[in-house]
Amino acid sequence: MIVLTVGLWVSLHVETDPALHTAALFAHLASLVVGFGAVLSADYYGLLWAMKRCTLTEAVGATNRLHIPIWAGLGGLIASGMMLHPDLDSSLTLAKLGLVLLLTLNGLQAGRLGRRLATAPTVTPRLLLWGGATAVISQVCWWGAMTIGFLNTNS
Repeated sequence: MIVLTVGLWVSLHVETDPALHTAALFAHLASLVVGFGAVLSADYYGLLWAMKRCTLTEAVGATNRLHIPIWAGLGGLIASGMMLHPDLDSSLTLAKLGLVLLLTLNGLQAGRLGRRLATAPTVTPRLLLWGGATAVISQVCWWGAMTIGFLNTNS
């Protein structure tokens, strides 16, 4: 929450020239590839487990190894987004910021879920529901923020 607040403050008070804006846009797109690509990979391992194509230990292990690129991608999106001067008067931009906040909170609790799954003797219906909700929230936030970014760029 503090990082997002600082990012908003910086975006309002730092001027970027065209070259820095172009570099920030490239960094933003690269961060999207890294972060969202890792999220898609993590969810893929969850699907493999659900289809009995890998063990829970393999799925949890693979997902845990993807936390670093997921957080690096999200951090890169926030840092580069500061330099892209988001229009804070736009309801779409505010919705995107809300999705990023929800995504961040969801990511924090996903780490807790991963630790719980790693130590659970069996997967209970509660853990299944928790994992499913985490994946759905993640996908909605990533796709929603990406769609809003696309719409904002083309308006």
